[in-house]
Order: sequence, then C-alpha cells, then structure tokens
Amino acid sequence: MSGGMRDDSSPKPLFWIGSSRDDLLELPGPVRREIGFALYQAQLGMKAAEAKPLHGFGGAGVLEVVSNHDGNTFRAVYTVRYAEAIFVLHAFQKKSKRGIATSPRDLALIRRRLNVAAEEYERLFGNEEP
Repeated sequence: MSGGMRDDSSPKPLFWIGSSRDDLLELPGPVRREIGFALYQAQLGMKAAEAKPLHGFGGAGVLEVVSNHDGNTFRAVYTVRYAEAIFVLHAFQKKSKRGIATSPRDLALIRRRLNVAAEEYERLFGNEEP
C-alpha cells in the first residue's frame, strides 16, 4: 500500500467510536454475530440485507442494523462515508415498546460520534476525500 491508500481487495479497517465496541460485546451472542457479519460485509464494500440508512443523516452514509432476539430489538449504527475505513458509532438495545424511531438521546449520541469519526478519519488518513 503506497501513499496511505488501502488495497481494494482487503477489508477496510473497522474503528470503534466511544463505547460502541464494549456496548456491542454486551449484547446477546446471536445479535453480536448478526451485527458482526453486517459490519464485515461493510468492510468488504457490501451492504447487508439487514442494514438500512438511518433517517436524518443525509442518505445512505450512516447505516443501522436491526436485530431481533428473544422479543427484544437491538441496533448498531455505523458509517460508510469514508473511503478508507468503517466507523461503528453506537450499539444498543431499543428500549421503547412503541414505534420504530430511534430515541432523541441515541440520535444525539450518534451525531456526536459521527463528528468524532470525521476527526479521527482526518487524523488517520489526512485530507483524502470521503
């Protein structure tokens, strides 16, 4: 790899923002496996069938994976906005029993972590365009 560019045949590196990795590890095994496979597909430049754009984040650059297990709903949010890396922003159990909307508190956390991801990408990869 020259000039900081990634070999397109290799998976993109995965970076965890904030407590997202620890939060994912606390989820049930089947949920971790489903989300982990979706993240791996993202690293390969693919989109898992379970991955959908998260509303309110300007298109398909921020995705969420929804996993249901034992009557509970779990979500992981990541961004594919950057050419050289995948950033996991949040992993959590959906608490509300009504509606499908992500809570305002979780959305605010995702926005903050998306800003951290942008700063981290700049630090790691310089001025490369996303």
